Formats: sequence, C-alpha cells, structure tokens
Amino acid sequence: MEQFEAFIGDVSSFVWGPPLLILLVGTGLYLTIRLGFLQFRMLPYSLKLAFSKKQDKKSEGDISHFQALMTALAATVGTGNIVGVATAVLMGGPGAVFWMWVTALVGMATKYSEAILAVKYRVKDKNGEMSGGPMYYLEHGLKQKWLGVLFAIFGAVAAFGIGNMVQSNSVSGVMKATFSVPTFVTGIIITIFTALVILGGIKSIGRVTAYFVPIMALFYLIAGLIVLIMNANLVPDAIGLIFTDAFTGEAVAGGALGSVIRWGVARGVFSNEAGLGSAPIAAAAAKTDYPGRQALVSMTQVFIDTILICSITGITIVMGDLYTSGAEGNALTSVTFEQFLGPAGSIIVAIGMLFFAYSTILGWSYYGEKCFSYLFSESVIKYYRYAFVLAVFLGSITTIDIVWGIADVMNGLMAFPNLIGLLGLSGVVVAETKRFLAVVKEEKKQEKEGSVS
Repeated sequence: MEQFEAFIGDVSSFVWGPPLLILLVGTGLYLTIRLGFLQFRMLPYSLKLAFSKKQDKKSEGDISHFQALMTALAATVGTGNIVGVATAVLMGGPGAVFWMWVTALVGMATKYSEAILAVKYRVKDKNGEMSGGPMYYLEHGLKQKWLGVLFAIFGAVAAFGIGNMVQSNSVSGVMKATFSVPTFVTGIIITIFTALVILGGIKSIGRVTAYFVPIMALFYLIAGLIVLIMNANLVPDAIGLIFTDAFTGEAVAGGALGSVIRWGVARGVFSNEAGLGSAPIAAAAAKTDYPGRQALVSMTQVFIDTILICSITGITIVMGDLYTSGAEGNALTSVTFEQFLGPAGSIIVAIGMLFFAYSTILGWSYYGEKCFSYLFSESVIKYYRYAFVLAVFLGSITTIDIVWGIADVMNGLMAFPNLIGLLGLSGVVVAETKRFLAVVKEEKKQEKEGSVS
C-alpha cells in the first residue's frame, strides 16, 4: 500500500507538473488575446449581471444565472481557499500569491469560454433537465466523443474524491481538533444535510447555494477584512513583499523563481478550477437567452474565488510572517488568524473550513451526477445520489490519503480533454462573443434612450 501511495504521488506530481500548468495558463492567455481582453473590459458589467435581481426566466434552463454561479462557487470555494493558499506560500513563498492572481486574471477568459460552450452545446435529458459541460461540447462541438467520455470518467472519479470524501474528512478533522467533536458525529450531521439537499437535484442545490454561498463567502471576507483593517500598517509591506518575491523567489524558495511560479499557478488553478472543466457543468443548467450572458456571469466566479477570497488568506498569511515556522496547510492559516484575533481566529478558520468544504460537496455532487449520467444514462442518477451521500459519511470517519491522491490525479486529468476542446472550439467562442456583444450594445442603447425619454 505504501508503494502504491508513493506511485500515486509520483503520478500526481507528473500530472500537475509544468506541462499542464503551462497549458492551462497558455490557453487562458491565448483566449484572453483572441477575446480582446474581454475579462477586463466586461468585468463591471459581468458583476452587475451576476447579482442582478432581473433574471431571464423565459429562456430554457433549470436555475437562474445567480443560482448557477452560486452552485459553481459552492464547488470552487473550498479547502483550496484556506489550505491551498497556505500551501502555496509555504512551498513557493509570498510571491506565489502574485502568480495566483495572474492565473486568475487569464483564467477568467478560460472560465468564460468554458461556459459559453457549455450553454451552446447543452442538451435536454430524458428527465427534462439541461445537461452540458465539456463532455457535450467535446462530442457535439469538436465531434470527438471519446474525449468527452474520458472527461466524464475523470470527473466521475474526482467527484467522489476531491468533491466528497476529501472534503468531509477535512471537516471532521477540523471539528475534532478545534471543538473536540467526534468524527462520526460530524459525519452523521454532514451526511444528513447533504442528503436533504442533493436528493432534490439541481433545483434544490441551486436554491440552497443561492442563500448559503453568499453568507459563507461574506463571513470569511468580513473576518479577513477585520484583520487587514486592524493591522492596516502591515498591509503595504505584505503586498510589496508579494510583488517583489514574485520575481525573485528569495523569501522561502532560496532564489528558485520557478518554484514560486509553479506553486502560485498550481494552487491558483486548484482553487478557481479555471480550465479543469467542472464549473461549466453548472453553467449549462442556467436559464439564459444567449450563451454569452451566462458566460459573463460564470467569469465572475474566478474573480470572487481568487482575487477576493484567496487574497484575504494570502495577504493575512504574509502579514503574519509565520510561513517559516513549520506549520502546515490549515494549521498555518489557523495560527495566523489566531495571532491577529486571538482564540477567535482559529474558530473563524474552522467555521470557514466547515462551510467551504460542505459547499464543495454540494457543488461537486451535481458535477459527478452529470458525468455519471453521460456515461450510463439518466437511470443511474437516483443510485448515484445514494452512493454519494454514503461516501460523505465514509470520508468523515476514515483515513483517505490514497483517495486524496487518486482524486488529485483525476482532477488534473480532467483538464487535458477540456483544454483540447477549448482550443479547438475557440473560433466558436469568438463568434458567439461577437454576436452577444452586439446584443449588449443594442440593449445599452435602448436603456439609454429609455432613461432620456
């Protein structure tokens, strides 16, 4: 077993090595250029659209723009925002935070492209629900069904690992360490709450995440902002160190600039999942009249996840200057918050981990469901949901290092077929974008004329 775990570790290091990271960032940069830096030009409009109360209710789809965004954020905002950022700073130094930002900025174009293709090539299944994502645009757009099957296999396995057992195990571990709650008690509670939501399908998930995710994100953001405001004198130096270390790598990595970039990019992608192909599965369920409209909403997910939430963690950790103390992952974030807020700091991190991990389970339950139904038809959905709920409990009470390793590999492998699809269908993305931007221009013109009259 130890040899197998070592083998899986080697495979994971290979999968998440420089070739994949270069392909991920390179694809994002390529799409950014082809789209004319759309993520920068349209971000204010995208944020307004994402949080607008006016939703497109007449169009086909299962959930609103906002619910689709919250479902995707539920799956994305997870342990990566706390543990992932801490690991990036530990292994790469403060400069890794800068490269997380870079990854997010180009990743917004990737996320936009994924969503526009997901909506364009979505289909209505036998249950009357929308199904979409990489497997569908690989099959119907790129005409390469075998790539769609590969993506679905990788996604189906990852859903039970990184989207389920790893998360419930993280929650039970944190609750035991912080509040002395037995792991099986935490497991029972999480399992019950998971079952209550996911057995109702995407509409139930969408309704719950629409309320739950904003509260969850605001809780952590406000706690982090309190730390930054209370220690405002430390913020400029911390940000300055992030920028200078990004190009020197001297703070931790001993001048190894490659290590700074690698860990920043790897953990940035791990957190916001731009290019991995998971989030467009949720985007495909949205009620929308144009693929571009939901794509702009989906794009804001990367901004919220990495530019806002990860930045809070990253800047706080750099300010605390404990990343050379020997603390690891979640412990580093916890002791840093405790340094600034006293005992309340570790409690805030524990609660954040609880919320983030639970939300990831909800979002990934839908991703896995769609991957399984693509492979085996809609008839498996009921059984899949039962198995997924059971896995939540098993993950909370068992040691799952091997599951974590396999899931990490599957999560990385999802990116390869997805990125092939994005590059091969980039012309479709550009064409759909031009069509939609013309509509936006006309809408703004009519809105202006209406306000004048």
